[in-house]
Amino acid sequence: MNKIKATIGAQKYKTEIQAKNHIITADEPVEVGGQDLGFTPTELLESSLAACTAMTIRMYADRKAWDLQEAQVNVSFKRNIKTHLVTFKKQIELIGNLTSEQREKLLEIGKKCPIEKIIKGEVAVASKLI
Repeated sequence: MNKIKATIGAQKYKTEIQAKNHIITADEPVEVGGQDLGFTPTELLESSLAACTAMTIRMYADRKAWDLQEAQVNVSFKRNIKTHLVTFKKQIELIGNLTSEQREKLLEIGKKCPIEKIIKGEVAVASKLI
């Protein structure tokens, strides 16, 4: 089951995350006791949505042979403490020679990325000690 493996040692809160032969570092900011050596877990979540959206837009534009030179996706989220509602905010900038119809279609396609579908769906997490 080792699709993603996170390992933390004695060093607060530096965590190495491995997927296949790729390793990234996660950490917490200095103000909460970390060393700011990598993305926070929240930033990793936001990054997943941003990357997935950008890739989905790129794939569709390539399939249609549209002149998309670059897509920039900025993501943040806020959690309402009272209602527990989490709201993600995506800002998408499309650079290239695109019609307004193409731009709207790429916005629509970006909403269909697999990570957005996961976030919007019912999610369960099953944890066990091994």
